Amino acid sequence: MTELRTPDAPVATQATIAAVAERIARWRTWTVDQSGGDPFAPMAQAGLFEIGLPGGDAALDSYGAIAQAEQAIAAATGELGLATAFAGRQLIARFFIAGFASAAQRSELVPRIASGRGWAAVAISEPGAGAHPKHLQTTAEQQGDGYVINGRKAWITNGPVADLFLVLAITGVEQGRKRYGLFLLPRGTAGLTRTPMPSLDVLKPASHCELSFENCVVPASARIGTMPDAYPAMALPFRDLEDTVATATTIGFLDWLLRTVAARIERSDVHALTLGRLAGLLALAQAGSAAAVQALDSGDPPNGARVIGVRSLARMLVDELRALLSPDRIDDQLTRSLAAFDVLANVAREPRKQRQIALGQSLWSNQEQ
Repeated sequence: MTELRTPDAPVATQATIAAVAERIARWRTWTVDQSGGDPFAPMAQAGLFEIGLPGGDAALDSYGAIAQAEQAIAAATGELGLATAFAGRQLIARFFIAGFASAAQRSELVPRIASGRGWAAVAISEPGAGAHPKHLQTTAEQQGDGYVINGRKAWITNGPVADLFLVLAITGVEQGRKRYGLFLLPRGTAGLTRTPMPSLDVLKPASHCELSFENCVVPASARIGTMPDAYPAMALPFRDLEDTVATATTIGFLDWLLRTVAARIERSDVHALTLGRLAGLLALAQAGSAAAVQALDSGDPPNGARVIGVRSLARMLVDELRALLSPDRIDDQLTRSLAAFDVLANVAREPRKQRQIALGQSLWSNQEQ
């Protein structure tokens, strides 16, 4: 199901497909040659961490390149955690650092991240508060030529392996409204403590942690961006962007799951009829994912309807594919992969539910016009 070349794709897209495919092939070779050890080392060796970042191969400088790579990783391995860890790493570097950092910050950080010598994680959500701006409590108080950060963050994807944290913190309150800034904190910052979150181990090798900040002092140059409020400018759009690009990981996983199930069930016309229908639905979901990501590179706002459609189709496909397998044909890897899908499907369930309700309500609004 995973296509690495589409005959009618634009020239730029074909260049991206070729550049990503070359690195994915190199990565798979390195992965075969390495047994155990750091699962991300082969990615660095194969140049996967250059994908999506400016300054290198122009064909890789897009969200579409990240999406193609994460889809290929998931399709090759069935490991949602691996694809999610890769995609989150690259998206943070592209969106926050390449998109909002100063020239000095970019020149220092982007090459480090692209080479695999640096890893940035973003810290927005907080324990018991999620990412809602009214409930966040972490503060960054300006003192002298810098800031003092206090508070807690949770659900930091890739936090245990990151050496840089982009921390969203309150910088002030104006007319009852909190204003936010985004700050770069190295892992060794005094007063910064990391606490692992083993409850999400099903997503390995993606890892998660909580962060606590006790009088963490950073210079003014640690602030990312110059806007008065980083929440609407960065935190809010990143959530939709992340959901959009994540559909590619879902498509790759469905590709892997469809092929895995097909290899483990009886070859009959009845099963072929079902598999053919599911393959057709997967092709539709893949087209929706590709269109949604392409819109990001075109500068269009994220398309919520496409993301909702892909996610709904994915849930249906996984349920049907599960039903085709007898318990004795489900091994440990398949059990783990399906559990990882369930976890990711339930992340940010309430905000996603509200977006779906809003989409439904828009139908009534259109009828009233």
